[in-house]
Amino acid sequence: MCGIFGFVAASAVAQAEKILATGIERQRHRGPDGQGTWISPDRQVGFAHMRLSIIDLSEQASQPMRHAESGVVITFNGEIYNYRELRHEIGGDFHTTSDTEVILQAYLKWGEECIDRLRGMFSFLVWDPRRNKVFFGRDRFGIKPLYYTEQNGIVYFASEIKALTPFMDQRRICRKALSEYFSFQFTISGGALLEGVHEVPAAHCGVINENRELKIRRYWEIHYEPDLYHTEQYFVERLRELMAESIDLHLRADVEVGAYVSGGVDSSLLAILARESRPSGPFRIFNGRFNEGAAYDESRYAQDVANENGMSCYVQDINEDDFVENIRSIIYHLDGPIAGPGSFPQFMVSRLAASKLKVVLGGQGGDEIFGGYARYLVAYFEQCIKGAIEGTSHNGQFIVTYESIIPNLVTLKSYQPLIKEFWSEGLFGPRDERYFRLINRANLLGGVIEPAAVDFAPVLDAYKKIFWGDNVGPEAYFDRMTHFDFKTLLPALLQVEDRMSMAHGLESRVPFLDHPLVQFAATIPPNIKFANGELKRLLRVAFGARLPDSIRNRSDKMGFPVPLNQWLKSKGKASEFVQDILGSTRAKQRDYLTRNADIGGMINSQGAFNRNLWALLSLEIWQQEFVDA
Repeated sequence: MCGIFGFVAASAVAQAEKILATGIERQRHRGPDGQGTWISPDRQVGFAHMRLSIIDLSEQASQPMRHAESGVVITFNGEIYNYRELRHEIGGDFHTTSDTEVILQAYLKWGEECIDRLRGMFSFLVWDPRRNKVFFGRDRFGIKPLYYTEQNGIVYFASEIKALTPFMDQRRICRKALSEYFSFQFTISGGALLEGVHEVPAAHCGVINENRELKIRRYWEIHYEPDLYHTEQYFVERLRELMAESIDLHLRADVEVGAYVSGGVDSSLLAILARESRPSGPFRIFNGRFNEGAAYDESRYAQDVANENGMSCYVQDINEDDFVENIRSIIYHLDGPIAGPGSFPQFMVSRLAASKLKVVLGGQGGDEIFGGYARYLVAYFEQCIKGAIEGTSHNGQFIVTYESIIPNLVTLKSYQPLIKEFWSEGLFGPRDERYFRLINRANLLGGVIEPAAVDFAPVLDAYKKIFWGDNVGPEAYFDRMTHFDFKTLLPALLQVEDRMSMAHGLESRVPFLDHPLVQFAATIPPNIKFANGELKRLLRVAFGARLPDSIRNRSDKMGFPVPLNQWLKSKGKASEFVQDILGSTRAKQRDYLTRNADIGGMINSQGAFNRNLWALLSLEIWQQEFVDA
């Protein structure tokens, strides 16, 4: 786990050393254990690296790493979990035990196709002097970041956007991305909020060839092809096998590994399975809590996991002062406003974890792969009602009837405002438009967003292109919902996962996102995966007995709730801070906000878990730091 930076030009770059120093210094937090740079003899290519030592802690494994005979050079961020198996397959002499050298040797053996063999989280740049090209790639799910911008004939790459901004001639908001942000609180078209900055998409690789042309291609796709021939017991047993395999691989490290445990099924299960895989020695888990009551304190569930499995549980107490003192740093490290206020407690818990160890396991991916969001139940319930009225409930191969869903509707108790909004304009309609309405947040910002400043038509078009992707069967409504979130929401959450951990030099690993496991999950028929309308049902069937009773029987899990709106209404430090930021002259002049936007009124009308204020606050702080500065 590290930070990488690089440039590629068509002619010699006179200030190559200064460019590399500037770009990598802004990512120092990603790699506290070492720093390195490399510049090609013709000064057209340069790489820099900040190292967080996890596998092979020796100096020999430092980067950028060069292969002496071929001259091929690599700078790499992430972990290749099957590096031992690849090393054996490649054969020959290795000078280190690092996964970095395995990628280098794999490229020498298989060329660009080496990326298909990598199992892990990664982004890398490879310079090949034999072909005068740079080869770059990113993992299948976008766990590890890679951005680029082209300025004055030079292409710059970096792990974080903040490393690119010193080289940009101008900085302004991308209007298309802004419209997507107001709709979802993340972007879905691969562009950043900062115009001119591009993200290498997940599951893509590319080259800058000898003519300095940049070309990108997809190398992997998830295909939802339900296996209609096996029983539920088969899926349960296969899931157990793949989870055990993924956990074992994700525990490979030359340093101690711990885990985040929020109190939900996903993170608790990963910690328990990791402990079973490594039963001896210490195992530390980390949780965060607020003092605003039981609704904001899930530490008791994490403690149950620790008590039943011989772990040590560390809990970070978080308060209003922490928010005011850290929110600017959080937005800076995030590289953009994104995905709700959960990044704040994650930042705080990551800081605690980083004081104890270097690697943690996290539960990201479980909701998108196995269907864990309550909105799936809302949308599917509506479809079931429609099917019952029209007499089509039992058509097709992916049947979940309204009769079977009814016992689980208690799960939606806390989501009544969302359901009211969802059905405010009537029932039924095209599936894509209904789900869009369910996840679209822009309609909750009415009266604040200036209608002429944003264009939502392209947002709906981009959404439909993903929702109706030809890698999902036409009948599988449940899979279409999870697929959209997998392709859009999950990368946003992974950005939070990466930035909040790496802000403190901590590596976060996500075992649910092992591609054999994800490919398998895409073959589970929705009528098994979502039987009886039970969220994440197959996980519970396969592993429920391993979970503490308090977690197995929970029906109130809501992510990582933050009492931000409660603080704002109490008129304390957080309220003063938000009023100062959003009430400033600079903020009021943003052309995407209505004149005299009533921020005070918005604060008073916010529900307990409404994210409107967070969306505007984090956008304003980001703009001050990345655009105005």
